Amino acid sequence: MWKQVSSLLWRAPVPGLSPVVTVRSKSHGPSCSVSGREWVRPSGFDTGLKTFNSLSKQKEPLILTREGVATWYSCGPTVYDHAHLGHASSYVRFDILQRILSRLFGITVIHAMVITDIDDKIIRRSWEENVSPAAISAVYEDEFKRDMLSLKVVPPAVYLRVTENVHHIVAFIEKIIKNGHAYATKEGDVYFDIQSIGGRYGRFVGAVDPQGEPGSSNKRDPRDFALWKPSKPQEPYWESPWGRGRPGWHIECSTIASSMFGRQLDIHSGGIDLAFPHHENEIAQSEAYHQCGQWANYFLHSGHLHLKGSPEKMSKSLKNYISIKDFLQSYSANEFRMFCLLSKYRSAIDYSDSSMLEARSTLDTISTFCHDAQAYMKGQLQCSHVQEDLLWSRLAETKSTVMNTLADDFDTPRAISALMNLVYHGNCQLQPVSTPAGAARSPAVFGAMVTYLRDVLDVFGIDLHTKEADVLSSRGSLQPVVEQLTQFRSKVREFALARQDGSSTGSPSRPGLYPDRIPLLKACDALRDDLAPLGVLIKDRGATSTWEIKMSARGQGPEDKGEETSS
Repeated sequence: MWKQVSSLLWRAPVPGLSPVVTVRSKSHGPSCSVSGREWVRPSGFDTGLKTFNSLSKQKEPLILTREGVATWYSCGPTVYDHAHLGHASSYVRFDILQRILSRLFGITVIHAMVITDIDDKIIRRSWEENVSPAAISAVYEDEFKRDMLSLKVVPPAVYLRVTENVHHIVAFIEKIIKNGHAYATKEGDVYFDIQSIGGRYGRFVGAVDPQGEPGSSNKRDPRDFALWKPSKPQEPYWESPWGRGRPGWHIECSTIASSMFGRQLDIHSGGIDLAFPHHENEIAQSEAYHQCGQWANYFLHSGHLHLKGSPEKMSKSLKNYISIKDFLQSYSANEFRMFCLLSKYRSAIDYSDSSMLEARSTLDTISTFCHDAQAYMKGQLQCSHVQEDLLWSRLAETKSTVMNTLADDFDTPRAISALMNLVYHGNCQLQPVSTPAGAARSPAVFGAMVTYLRDVLDVFGIDLHTKEADVLSSRGSLQPVVEQLTQFRSKVREFALARQDGSSTGSPSRPGLYPDRIPLLKACDALRDDLAPLGVLIKDRGATSTWEIKMSARGQGPEDKGEETSS
């Protein structure tokens, strides 16, 4: 068993206790009080693990703010098109890391992910298809979530949409301006002021690029980037102190991560292509808002996925991608996970049929050994004398190796190599004979080996017991419809609940409502009541509403399989 080393936070060292137990960030106290570009070892609880930190560009001890708990924020998808294998490789790899932390080392991972549901690409797609941006984002958000489930990615604790947090984003920008790190232009843009933070900008490779982002000619520095931009004709917009507009790209993540986790974040993850400028700008915004020197303690970046023989990453813009749905027509989620496990999460990875066949072969080898071991345990496979002590020793060595390699920057290739070495030694002992020599049998050690292999693969998200499901529940296509319907109904209710005295909302049971709007409320109530028997439960919570699709065991459609989906 892995023994975690816990530390005492903000206490004097206990006599006789190893100095590694108490971890401080020099003499500064919390890491949010330091400044500069140099990474500072945070105060907190040492997990005993090491991980490569893009902030320091080397392996560092993984130290968490709270004992046994890791706060983790990740950049989610911009939902304007199908997700592809390039996306999948990043999300699956980080899912594997989170499973290792939680299921092997006992750390509770609190994971929040943003859904970018308003963006230039979404707007352009909505114009092309002559529908609203909300309709585009709803369809592809739903598809993304179903793709992740089909790849057995554990959903985050919460998905947070940008459009539902614009009011927080506006307040976040206002405070950055107040703190002297952003400025508004006469055109209605708001830019982050790079010069205001001095030499603290440039933690990631590429930050010295002087080009900056395109924008107003009134920018003070070419590197200054947009926090808020004015809306153009036919674009969605929100009201702000700077006029109608919408958030810039980077500000959404700083705001949403801060609203979820406050001024200190343990781990931030994303693809390596997001390191600059996206994560660089996130750091600048967040530390300007919180007035601290180290907002996120660890940045983990996954390597690109390439089509073998191509120097370019898999990308929609390059038209060189394979959709997740198309991929799963040829290979399984288990095989894709093994494909990811065979390379380090931060390394570039080449995708090809040969690399997928290698992953398939690795799984087949393990499955065949487990099948043969079970046949031996059942007495169906007769073998010569088994060196039981040798296998028990190999099993113990494998357990130790796997724990140590995964504690060393989540080194899954070495862990898989250790498992395959165990399988090799197991197979060497499973030599069938036509006539048993009457030697004592050793089924227990094979039972221990099979159980261990299954347990470790289960940690990685690979289930040897089941095959991949080919068809998702029929509820999948219903979710975006219910979401759009509920949003429309909520807007109608908000309008109907407006009070004559100027309050934002009222209640049907209180005076002050506009009499001619009461029928709208009754119609909303009737719709809610009519949908309930069909398995769609809408719950009104003030002026807003939530929905839930109830699944029963009766048969097809929404009332299927006794499961629930909600928002």
